[in-house]
Amino acid sequence: MSQQIPASDVPKAVLLPRKAQPLYGRHPWALHSAFDHIDTAAVDGDVVQLVGDHGRFVAYGVVNRKSRIHVRLYSWDVEQPLTDDFWKQKIATSIDARRQLGLFDENAGCRLIYSEADGLSGLIVDYFAGHIVLQVNALAMERRLDVIVAALNEQVSPKSITLRGEAGVIKAEGVTIEPRVLQGEVPTEPIFIQENGIEFELDLSTGQKTGFYLDQRENRVAAAKYFSGRRVLDMFCYTGGFALAAAKLGGASEVIGIDGSDKAIDLARRNAERNGLSNVRFESVDAFDHLKALVDAGEKFDAVILDPPKFTKTRRNINEALKAYYHINRQAVNLLNPGGILVTCSCSGNISRDDFQMTLLGVAQKSGRDIQLLEQRSASIDHPTLLTCPETQYLKCFICRVE
Repeated sequence: MSQQIPASDVPKAVLLPRKAQPLYGRHPWALHSAFDHIDTAAVDGDVVQLVGDHGRFVAYGVVNRKSRIHVRLYSWDVEQPLTDDFWKQKIATSIDARRQLGLFDENAGCRLIYSEADGLSGLIVDYFAGHIVLQVNALAMERRLDVIVAALNEQVSPKSITLRGEAGVIKAEGVTIEPRVLQGEVPTEPIFIQENGIEFELDLSTGQKTGFYLDQRENRVAAAKYFSGRRVLDMFCYTGGFALAAAKLGGASEVIGIDGSDKAIDLARRNAERNGLSNVRFESVDAFDHLKALVDAGEKFDAVILDPPKFTKTRRNINEALKAYYHINRQAVNLLNPGGILVTCSCSGNISRDDFQMTLLGVAQKSGRDIQLLEQRSASIDHPTLLTCPETQYLKCFICRVE
């Protein structure tokens, strides 16, 4: 646990010339290539003070030499070191913000802490009807789990707290995260959350990321208003978020949900049954193959939703990811009747909004179809964008009309 020590005694991490400006600008990542040296007194996981090449204070952070992000930054106030009270206050502020936005409900799901966007780089906290799932993606947070859990208990009094990590991220951090229950008992039976008047079943013992895609909450409602009386295809549907919204909120005449996971599809079917929806059905097949098969069969829809998994986690594979986005969007356009609605999403943070839009431009040009961009949307409001860290705006959701 972190202890308060005088600023003069905090080990220094010294930047190379001309590397300090974005960090003075409050970007929270100091990459390995930015450093002249880091005091050997600081072991990985320790607090350091970041200073420019002329010795001027920049920020307090936590060092991890195993990571490409050598120092994650948390406080730009020389009078505000990284004490236990600092972490607890940051957590309290994040949760209070969700309460003020009206998102914190004992029967709902909500992201309480969104990593860099809440000034807690490497920590994600999701709340599901009284239960908390932690996702720790940085050594700085792993070393401070006791403080984090204590703060969450003070603020929320959860029924259980479960720990998870994202495999690729924790490998890059050199951190060992064993998924486990930190507190309480995770229900052996499913729990249920309410979202926009729809009830969803969750299995907190498994699931992708922290269990449910909360980031599409508002987008599901926004898209639904375009679906009245339409035949809708929801590709990569997971447990049916968009499909159920289209069927129940949007008044679609028919909704077909497709996903490659048998377990997700079983859950989607149970969700449809629980909500009394007879105008939606789900199939477990490979989504990429099925898109092509539908085109080859001459199928037509009035709306297509594309919400695929992340196509790239690194900048090295951007071109391949853009080709994949082009491919599925071209297939979707081929399936649409004139005047059809395309809801297309990308959760790949390394794909910029401009690049995603240019991909759709390519689809319009090659298909000979006019594509009108009606809405450009991002993640739900419990996943805010920190302006000094544009990487926090990862989700793109475009609602288009295709002639």
